[in-house]
Amino acid sequence: MKKKIVLAVLTAALAAMAVLGCSSKDAGASDTDAAQEETVMDGTAEDNMAVDPEESAEAETSTVTGTLDEVKDFMFTVTDDDGTPYAFTYEQGSAPEGLDAVSVGDRVVVTYTGEVSEVDAFNGEVLMVEPAE
Repeated sequence: MKKKIVLAVLTAALAAMAVLGCSSKDAGASDTDAAQEETVMDGTAEDNMAVDPEESAEAETSTVTGTLDEVKDFMFTVTDDDGTPYAFTYEQGSAPEGLDAVSVGDRVVVTYTGEVSEVDAFNGEVLMVEPAE
């Protein structure tokens, strides 16, 4: 009998904690959403423009040199000299300049904007792929 009472009390406590925990998350999320809406509403249309065309034209370019390992319809993979693989994505059907001139196994130089990581998805644009000298 005592076990049943203890079990009922523990179950009630667990249910109360779950309700309180979920309700505090929802309140915090709505406060954040309201603050973001206020920020958007306070700015002018010029302040809310996504990117200045001059800034995008001057985007910083970077290069990766390595071996072309794989080519698909929407991505290719290059492994640098340290053995780190990097996946570059592009819109299907619009391969970057020079990709059709190289083959799997070739050493290539990839010129791109944005950031590339061995863990995170590529968030830029491949400008050119050319054979390495």
